[in-house]
Amino acid sequence: MAEIQSNGGGGDGSKKRAKKQSTKVDMTPLVDLAFLLLTFFVLTSTFSQPKVLRMIFPEKLDEKDLKNMKQPEVKDGITILLTREDRVFWYRGALNDKTVLEETDFTQKGLRKILVENNLPLLTQLRDFEKQMNKIDEKDTAKRNAIDAKVRQAQRDSKLVVLLKNDDQATYRNVIDVMDEFMICQIAKYFAVDEGMAPLEKKLIDQKIKS
Repeated sequence: MAEIQSNGGGGDGSKKRAKKQSTKVDMTPLVDLAFLLLTFFVLTSTFSQPKVLRMIFPEKLDEKDLKNMKQPEVKDGITILLTREDRVFWYRGALNDKTVLEETDFTQKGLRKILVENNLPLLTQLRDFEKQMNKIDEKDTAKRNAIDAKVRQAQRDSKLVVLLKNDDQATYRNVIDVMDEFMICQIAKYFAVDEGMAPLEKKLIDQKIKS
């Protein structure tokens, strides 16, 4: 609380002097108020949620199933192979003796261009939905929810399937870089195959590196 202290004049009674007043501010209530506000905002604020990278892995198989396992066929898709020295290879369709292995890199004109070209039908649909969404008022939740449902359906109907494989010489950084490209190019269906590469894939990579 503010206090006012007054000092009287001289005691001789010969002449009256003006009274001098001094103020003293008590800061204790302000400190208490600051701590109350700090406690209030800490308890009512929302902390940032951790960002998690979505990864899809195939179902784990038993040892008997692994022995009889065959290379999964990807008719409408591509397979990306990561190996040593930050090198990345890819091929289209199912793996067989006629498979042609191509090498690319992590630049925009490399892997990203390949993903965009193969995912062009879905990207075109998503752009159209985005234009429709921009024309709708934010308060019209019914129409916005209807477009969101169309987006999810388009992602489910996407025929592009991307498999990601790596050998024991690839780096975690390369895997994360490829995952980032999946998110940027809005790949709806991608799978990280933790069983590694098929023998034919390793053979094709060795031939490509030696050539």
